Amino acid sequence: MAASKPVEPQSGTGLPRWQVALMVGAPILIGAGAVYLWNRSREKSKKGKRNGERKTPEGGASPVPKQEKPDGDPEAMNPLDRAQAAKNKGNKYFKAAKYEQAIQCYSEAISRCPTEQKGDLSTFYQNRAAAFEQQQKWQEVVDDCTRAVELNPRYVKALFRRAKAQERLDNKKQCLEDVTAVCILEAFQNQQSMLLADKVLKLLGKEKAKEKYKNREPLMPSPQFIKSYFSSFTDDIISQPLLKGEKADEDKDKEGETAEVKESSGYLKAKQFMEEENYDKIISECTKEIETRGKYAAEALLLRATFNLLIGNATAAKPDLDQVINMQEASVKLRANALIKRGSMYMQQQQPMLSTQDFNMAADIDSQNADVYHHRGQLKILLDQVEEAVGDFDKCIVLRPDSALAQAQKCFALYRQAYTGNNPSQVQTAMDGFEDVIKRFPKCAEGYALYAQALTDQQHFGKANEMYNKCIDLEPDNATTYVHKGLLQLQWKQDLDKGLDLISKAIEIDNKCDFAYETMGTIEVQRGNLDKAIDMFNKAINLAKSEMEMAHLYSLCDAAYAQTEVAKKYGLKPPTL
Repeated sequence: MAASKPVEPQSGTGLPRWQVALMVGAPILIGAGAVYLWNRSREKSKKGKRNGERKTPEGGASPVPKQEKPDGDPEAMNPLDRAQAAKNKGNKYFKAAKYEQAIQCYSEAISRCPTEQKGDLSTFYQNRAAAFEQQQKWQEVVDDCTRAVELNPRYVKALFRRAKAQERLDNKKQCLEDVTAVCILEAFQNQQSMLLADKVLKLLGKEKAKEKYKNREPLMPSPQFIKSYFSSFTDDIISQPLLKGEKADEDKDKEGETAEVKESSGYLKAKQFMEEENYDKIISECTKEIETRGKYAAEALLLRATFNLLIGNATAAKPDLDQVINMQEASVKLRANALIKRGSMYMQQQQPMLSTQDFNMAADIDSQNADVYHHRGQLKILLDQVEEAVGDFDKCIVLRPDSALAQAQKCFALYRQAYTGNNPSQVQTAMDGFEDVIKRFPKCAEGYALYAQALTDQQHFGKANEMYNKCIDLEPDNATTYVHKGLLQLQWKQDLDKGLDLISKAIEIDNKCDFAYETMGTIEVQRGNLDKAIDMFNKAINLAKSEMEMAHLYSLCDAAYAQTEVAKKYGLKPPTL
């Protein structure tokens, strides 16, 4: 599809997008993995990475200063000295793995410590929580860490320990709020806290998406999206225009009007509705053809399955695809097309083995079908199997030398391989390949869009902008191009207003463009407008075309919501644009 979302291989090194959304100040360089403004601010106050896990108790609570006093005559010691002595004794027991004795000592320290000594008291609670953690007494850990945080709201060790205990108790929301606070306090420099945040966000996203997707109302995407989808096939029988013999006699000589078809064929009626872009009626007409066991039952099954996939109803699509694939009497082209679509569906469902099996089966039964290699090449890119992807694109090009999409995507695959491998000469070869593609196929918007993404990676922003303008000239109704161009303005000129204007234009063109809402939401997080960001993410969630995509969007939404809670509780906010 032209000007599609950036390709993101499964094993890519880019930051999770929830983290980009949290790391306010970064201009959302999705795909490039760059965080320009964040890195710029981080360089000013870099204190080194801290990747070690917090396991041991401590002598003091950061950042509240404390004063250590040596052990002395118990009779001469004041209450705080006695509390410190009990804590020190507890630390020795802790290091010796005598956790019950350590807990008794920390409890003594808590009882002896004057209430006005908040820093020391918070340390004692946190140390006792560490001992409870070793005993896997998770509720006690939560309770003691809560007391520690009440005394010292920015106590990183206590917040992180409580987050881990909340995870063990399956309190994901509370865990996320605590680990979000930790990430912000540590300026996203500790791998342990970021990994926990990523894990919890994914779990929350999957849980919510599973329930939401099951009960969602299917939604037809925009006409531009549908046309772009079908343009990625060259051997798709069901997307071909009506043939002369399929049109009604009385309408054959009417120029400028869509031909009426024989009422007896629900499939041919559905094809007519496709030509008219009257997509909402297609599934019902296909159903009529299937129920009457008409001449085009196999084609109707495939067309119905295709539109069920387009509206995000994979559950309804799969039985139809299965039936076509197993129809030995159906044409090989139909069966191969059904395998391609089921394989793509499996990939959306994160089942790469099943997806690969379907594409391989399609290649076995229809080895001269260029679509098989084109779409399998896209799968290989997602699996980060670039050499195999290039091989498939080459096979597609041999079969269809005029396939501009395959040519452009081959260039992009070669570019990503060279870019991630840090090979400048191969990067330049790939860039030269893009120049050749846009010269030979000047009407292929996808060529300009993918070239623009590569140019953006190389920081050739002016030329990338030119490429996006070419896309807009060719496909003025393609909303995703405006989103990409908007993101470019943020990275190139840090022009927030222009970037937002372009993304707003995308929504105006296509109010079903989930990518636009997602991107707008991420920018609003960066601006500190968390309520508006959550609203944007929720709109994108309602438009998501797969459960996997919905889970990702819920992760972004939950990350933003956690920030609002952290801001209320602790007054913590990352820097904003």
